[in-house]
Amino acid sequence: MTHKPRLLVVEDEAKVATFIKKGLETQSYQVDVGADGREGKRLFGSTNYDLVILDVNLPFVSGLELAEYIRTKNETVPILMLTALDTTTDKLLGFEAGADDYLVKPFEFLELMARVRALLRRGGPPETREASLRFADLELDLMQKVARRQGVTIDLTAREFALLEFFLRSPNRVVSRVDIAEKVWDINFDTGTNVIDVYVNYLRNKVDKPFEPKLIHTVVGMGYIMKEK
Repeated sequence: MTHKPRLLVVEDEAKVATFIKKGLETQSYQVDVGADGREGKRLFGSTNYDLVILDVNLPFVSGLELAEYIRTKNETVPILMLTALDTTTDKLLGFEAGADDYLVKPFEFLELMARVRALLRRGGPPETREASLRFADLELDLMQKVARRQGVTIDLTAREFALLEFFLRSPNRVVSRVDIAEKVWDINFDTGTNVIDVYVNYLRNKVDKPFEPKLIHTVVGMGYIMKEK
């Protein structure tokens, strides 16, 4: 029997929750709805979900707090955040809390479906892959989820880790912000924000700033490249 993905939607606006639930069910998804953060937490703790859709502004337990809780229980389940807040700072807070994607209200259902399908593809069974990646004196341990350079362990957030992994899988090649958005965030990223540039700077401060030579370079007007000068 084909597996029907089970989704958790946590949304306190009843009309929005009903709209999402009915739409997703027409696409053959199983959908549970929590009306507030506390109920969402209870549902997540009692059922295995393939994807979680969270509003940010929820009663009792906020969407950010709920995302952080979910990440303590499951590091890989995709989380899509829904919010009326669309500044770069808002998005950074969402990603740092554990969100994989961010959809700003109001949204079209087709856009929601595109994000859901992309996240479910990425959340599928992990491929067999190597234990580590190396470039110059930088090593990324894919098992322990840490980076090491010149024998020094570098702690990375989940998003920084994914970004560094992408760079290490594309050495000596210019990658655009669109490439990064699609491969690291798995979305068509909003080019009106500088979230990607902010994350590249976070990564440089940890991986490059204390060491020589620098490995992550800006290619003006094109993107970034990982190379030894």
